[in-house]
Amino acid sequence: MYSYIKGKVTEIISNAIVVEVNGIGYFINTPNPFVFEIDKEYKVYLYQQIKEDEHSLFGFKTKDEKELFLKLISVKGLGPKMALPIIASGSISGISDAINRENVLYLKKFPKIGDKLAKQMILDLKGKLNEFENIDSSVIDTTNELREVLLGLGYKEKEIKNVILKVDQTLSIEEQVKEALKLFLK
Repeated sequence: MYSYIKGKVTEIISNAIVVEVNGIGYFINTPNPFVFEIDKEYKVYLYQQIKEDEHSLFGFKTKDEKELFLKLISVKGLGPKMALPIIASGSISGISDAINRENVLYLKKFPKIGDKLAKQMILDLKGKLNEFENIDSSVIDTTNELREVLLGLGYKEKEIKNVILKVDQTLSIEEQVKEALKLFLK
């Protein structure tokens, strides 16, 4: 079982990335491949699924995404290919909150999640996702702060939106600004 892989992203596909390590390209399914940049090195947290006819890797930019993914696939009837779109289109804290508050309507907005599976998610995971409750608030705060700084420097909203998606949200705000400015120069 793999924990993570560290290498350079060489390809971005609609639902996956290719990470090259020592001359070998690993095809990794990921919830949002566009948070990665080509020719940049990343540490990608992995889950390996081994079936009789297929070996698949699923990768995540943060440990929290991976942990939520592992909890989601523990739900009866919910596999890795159904869990990826949930993580891609919902925030970690939003998914956790919906499960803990038994919000079936929120869960049904995700692809291939019907009434029965949404109720099964609540049954299996309610009370088990408390560590994810407020996880995204700091990322949202730094994204808004970065946006305000870049607006203050005279950049247009449209330019900022494109750059913010590429900036590593785990960096300090000063480092995020430096990274964003470098991206504007490209």
